[in-house]
Amino acid sequence: MLRRALLAASVAAPWLPGLAQAADPLAFRRLAPTPPMGWNSWDSFATTLTEDQAIDNAKVMAKVLLPHGYDVFTVDIQWYEPGATGFDYRKDASLALDPWGRLLPAVNRFPSSADGAGFKPLGDRLHALGLKFGIHLMRGAPRQAADRNLPVLGTDVRIGDIVDRSSLCPWNPDMYGVDMRKTGAQAYYDSVFKLLAAWGVDYVKVDDMSRPYHDHAPEIEAVRKAIDACGRPMVLSLSPGETPLDAADHAQRHANLWRISDDFWDQWPLLLEQFGRLERWNPYRIPGCWPDADMLPLGILDLGKRATRFTPDEQRTMMTLWSIARSPLIMGGDLRKLDPATTALLTNDEVLAVNQRSSENRPLFNAAGLVAWTARAPGSDARYLALFNTTDKAATVGADLAILGMKGSAEVRDLWARRPDGSAAGRLERILPAHGSGLYRLG
Repeated sequence: MLRRALLAASVAAPWLPGLAQAADPLAFRRLAPTPPMGWNSWDSFATTLTEDQAIDNAKVMAKVLLPHGYDVFTVDIQWYEPGATGFDYRKDASLALDPWGRLLPAVNRFPSSADGAGFKPLGDRLHALGLKFGIHLMRGAPRQAADRNLPVLGTDVRIGDIVDRSSLCPWNPDMYGVDMRKTGAQAYYDSVFKLLAAWGVDYVKVDDMSRPYHDHAPEIEAVRKAIDACGRPMVLSLSPGETPLDAADHAQRHANLWRISDDFWDQWPLLLEQFGRLERWNPYRIPGCWPDADMLPLGILDLGKRATRFTPDEQRTMMTLWSIARSPLIMGGDLRKLDPATTALLTNDEVLAVNQRSSENRPLFNAAGLVAWTARAPGSDARYLALFNTTDKAATVGADLAILGMKGSAEVRDLWARRPDGSAAGRLERILPAHGSGLYRLG
């Protein structure tokens, strides 16, 4: 019965209407016309997420965050590891696999996946809440599948014959890379994504891809082909960074978002580094393709052990930078423990409009710790202006209206305060606290 259910799960689901992928190899860009917004389990649950925890977080997400655009719910790494315990990986863990070497949810953690159901029951629950189902994958094929020499579904090829045992992730022991020169290599990736399609997956974060990017380009291309052939549109996220700038064109042709840094955590030096990265990547952001500054480590993190280390000013600075630079907004904290301040930070619709609907986003200056970005507001001649003080003392930060392409004076609205903030004649200046920011609409 298990084998029959697994075979049934390999049948491709129909394409959603309007996505003529075969005729347009870049049609996948239409799946992410704005930066994705959602939640990911890593920052708060590491490898340990259970079905009950997932559903509890999804219910909060649907009630509190979905009305503001956060719709992608992603189960991060090692959902297939029955004994996962935290942020570390067990080297000799026995992973849940099907007869064709494809990863399955650990039944002890996701009971609804029993009897070959896989993640379809969880996907159905998420879809019923109005959410999209995201899942994490590692590059390659499970080492255990290769060592057992399991067959590639629908072929005479064995997984042990298609892997490259020297292509190893330096921080996770689960997988071997797949040698895309080998017969059956593409068929293996195709089989994996057909299974995900049968589960109702809408978004896939594929890890151990972007570093070193060029070494992994053949597998990135294989994943793109597999998604295009699987029968279900899926947004593709590549991880971790830093993705090299000279890979920008390749990333745009194969993925919807890609990481521009290693894992981002709640430490001021890491946030400071993102200013330069987002500035360097700014020319390569196009609709449907988003340089990704990584998750928002807000609220309760680290298996419930602590709250974010960012100060309130630093939290606002992160949200302001991610919004004006149009990075994806993926919340990482435990949604069951959302506090009013974090909720307000995440659900300010005037700020989120900058992330989702602005255009012509660009940095103005970054000098002596004072930073400014600007963008055009949708459907008008108004401009957004983000001001940042990255120094350790309060400072006055400002910009001339002329550099924004504006003449004379302009009415000012403080987007964080959601209220008018006077007018600016020729220049807007504000005193900002250390590590603080402001976000304004002018015109």
